[in-house]
Amino acid sequence: MKVYGFILPFFLVFAGACSSARSTQGIPAVSCFDLPRYLGNWYEIARLPNRFEYGMDYVTAEYSLNTDGTLRVINRGIRNGEKREISGIAKFKNSPVVGELRVSFFRPFYSDYRIIRLAPDYSYAVVTGSTDDSLWILSRTPNLSENAREKLLSGIRKLGFDTQRLEFPKQGAGE
Repeated sequence: MKVYGFILPFFLVFAGACSSARSTQGIPAVSCFDLPRYLGNWYEIARLPNRFEYGMDYVTAEYSLNTDGTLRVINRGIRNGEKREISGIAKFKNSPVVGELRVSFFRPFYSDYRIIRLAPDYSYAVVTGSTDDSLWILSRTPNLSENAREKLLSGIRKLGFDTQRLEFPKQGAGE
């Protein structure tokens, strides 16, 4: 499998200088976060466009606990029929009961990973970075119900994200 995201560290370094994106620091991360319930596999339902996932479908993220207390992150996807995979590390920004982490696929470069919406049963999550040009909707299943999807999109719009720009990668058969 080829590693995708070669330009990620450069993108992260220069994104702030080249972007008119607004900071998301005013959007709180979820509290009462329960890491063991968040671990495991997630399907990417939607995302705002970004260079490191361009053309990717069947995107998944797998989170597991490392012995040192950090998280192992494995992102997988398919681009042009070719499987891609990249591994990274995440650590809590402050408290482990707040869904706010720092993630790196190319150390020493870290970026914000803030869980801003989370279903009570941990069946779906909404994640953003430090600006409103990064957003992901994740689900434990390859598809969200129409009701859950509309509820999430409405909430995301109210937070100031441009939901018209969201991409919905293929999921399900073909993985």
